[in-house]
Amino acid sequence: MDLRKLKTLIDLVSESNISELEIAEADGKVRIVKTAAAAPAATAAHFAPPPSAALTIGAPAERAVPEPEPEPTGNVVKSPMVGTFYRSASPGSEAFVQVGSVVKIGDPICIIEAMKIMNEIEADAAGTIREILCENGQAVEFGQPLFVIE
Repeated sequence: MDLRKLKTLIDLVSESNISELEIAEADGKVRIVKTAAAAPAATAAHFAPPPSAALTIGAPAERAVPEPEPEPTGNVVKSPMVGTFYRSASPGSEAFVQVGSVVKIGDPICIIEAMKIMNEIEADAAGTIREILCENGQAVEFGQPLFVIE
């Protein structure tokens, strides 16, 4: 492949939305890959503090450290899989349980959709629903707390 043709192909890739081009000819194969442009170098002006900020030298400022959330008390029902949490069987129907609902072992309490399959999650303890820890339609992870039953 001659140099002019190669330069034309490089220009084509750099000016277009394609990120990769591979061409095979009888005399060889060429692969052109466009990488993301490097970010422009930051100047000191970008990091200057606002005019109202005062610089103080001395003891380091106290950082706000978020307090860990307290562990829920009671029986915590955890997600047995990764998926999407739903409180009811269908969008228009009533939720399986509310805060204050009394459940028995085996009662359906929610659905987790995983790979287009609706998996009904049942209460693993008898008691009263004290907390619902997920929002309807929220993605949940394996082992993520869903409900607290007391």
